[in-house]
Amino acid sequence: MISAAILPTDVKDVMRIPMDKSLEKQLITWLRKQKSACGIFLHLSVLLGVLNGMALVAQAWLVASVLQGVIMENLPAAGFSEQYLLLAGLILLRAALAWGRERVSFQAGLRLRQTIRAAVLSKLERLGPAFIKGKPAGSWASIVLEQVEDLQDFYARYLPQMSLAAFIPLIILAVIFPQNWAGGVILLATAPLIPLFMILVGKGAADANRKNFAALSRLSGHFMDRLKGLPTLKLFFRQAQELRQIEQVSEEFRSRTMAVLRMAFLSSAVLEFFAAVSIAVLAVYFGFSYLGHLNFGHYGVPISLFTGMFVLILAPEFYQPLRDMGTHYHAKAQAIGAAEALMELLEYPEPEGEGSQTVSGPLTIEARDLRVMSMDGKCLLGPVSFSIKSGQHLALVGPSGAGKTSLMNALLGFLPLSGELTVNGISLAQLDKAALRKQLAWLGQDPQLFHASIRDNVTLGNPQLGDAQILALLERACVRELVDGQNQGLDYMMGEQGQGLSVGQAQRIALARALAQNASLFLLDEPTASLDSLSEQLVQKALTEATAGKSSLMITHRLEELQRSDEILVMDEGVIVQRGDYETLANTQGLFAEMLLESRDKGIEIPGAQS
Repeated sequence: MISAAILPTDVKDVMRIPMDKSLEKQLITWLRKQKSACGIFLHLSVLLGVLNGMALVAQAWLVASVLQGVIMENLPAAGFSEQYLLLAGLILLRAALAWGRERVSFQAGLRLRQTIRAAVLSKLERLGPAFIKGKPAGSWASIVLEQVEDLQDFYARYLPQMSLAAFIPLIILAVIFPQNWAGGVILLATAPLIPLFMILVGKGAADANRKNFAALSRLSGHFMDRLKGLPTLKLFFRQAQELRQIEQVSEEFRSRTMAVLRMAFLSSAVLEFFAAVSIAVLAVYFGFSYLGHLNFGHYGVPISLFTGMFVLILAPEFYQPLRDMGTHYHAKAQAIGAAEALMELLEYPEPEGEGSQTVSGPLTIEARDLRVMSMDGKCLLGPVSFSIKSGQHLALVGPSGAGKTSLMNALLGFLPLSGELTVNGISLAQLDKAALRKQLAWLGQDPQLFHASIRDNVTLGNPQLGDAQILALLERACVRELVDGQNQGLDYMMGEQGQGLSVGQAQRIALARALAQNASLFLLDEPTASLDSLSEQLVQKALTEATAGKSSLMITHRLEELQRSDEILVMDEGVIVQRGDYETLANTQGLFAEMLLESRDKGIEIPGAQS
């Protein structure tokens, strides 16, 4: 299960809730904490931007000097050859600085994205399948891909631009005030208008992006689920209804995207307007000063053409960092919208603290008054007490929803628990989960096979295996004939989820992968469900041989498989209602005997069922 606090499944409710200011501050703080992943590249981006600003001031000085000499002092244009060469050099230098800044900014964002994506995948790995199954695969894909990608511009452009928006205007003011204090005052007075209106216009940008991400997550999950279930939809003639739903969700996403674009275009228009007005005020001041109608702002010397041109050339550049910050302001809003799901996921509490102790050899598991909880704190089962001794074969049976799979997820460390659960006398919370799982072999009714070769799928948990060992494992899993019948052999490429293979072949490939673990404990969750009779016999034969002398815990609804179990735990509504061996339970009134009779009524021959 997944908590309603993280990535809510009802996206429409999310869209109706405006972002709380305290939450927005938390998200901005979280985003700023992540910038350490950018390394030195973020600082290099600011440094190159400042150097570009200084080169710009020098360029304006040279242009104003040439104009003053040619126009006002009637000097020949050919006499400024040195200035022309310096101007050409400055243009090339600024181009090189701009190129370098783009490169290092991209690297800053790239390193950040790599770090965040690795953290997200590691977090999902630690939280495990019980957590991941709470949302459609498309929603997780949206988080791992789109939302991480949307952090790029925040670190590559917005954060460096915030520093430049402070440094470059100060540099320009520092060189303008000694030339003309009135021009400096006009720039200083009008500069706050741009960030002020940027904030006002962009006030709802974070909410718009947040709603857009929610719509995208909903669309991704909805579409991928329907795509995977397309054969079932066709079988029940639901194509038309699902197409209408996809159209509705797509239209919702389109409208949200247009709202974000409207916000971006509006903010750009407002910024350009106020920058143009501010420059116009400065131009009017110098125009009236040259006409003799204004006589202030200078230091006792009439305003020269050099001064006016120098200030007017730098005026647009004074506002440009602020305008660029406004242009990139949507990157901040976009990052805030993306950060909400990322922050909640990465800060989500994990089921158990990661310990450092390890165990080896045969495993003995003891559970006393164990309760297994869901991710949102709901009790899924318990209290239960049981033990799995070395070499013992334990089975879990019971109706659907009794808590069997939840118990297995708790043993794997994927669900929070209370009470006592020890492995070889050591509490599960104190164990290194990764090291423990290497001693476990899991086989479920719907194992995950990847679009890769048979070799890669079998050696997923043990990459050091050679081809001879892989073939031996396939032989033990009764699927060697699949490799022998392919020209590519072990290099035969399987489709995602075992496409191109029968259900039985896919299950036996997964069995070979489990056997490659050389595990001390086998965890089997309905390993023969959905198999035909022949495949079931082959898988059961391989499991019997593989678990000989080792421990196993098996969940099954096929009661005819239980006669080889040393002990059977019968579960109902989260508690153990019966326990014992097959013969004892079959001849005792209770839930197990009722299940045997129900199976016999379905035509399944099971020895020991009471009449």
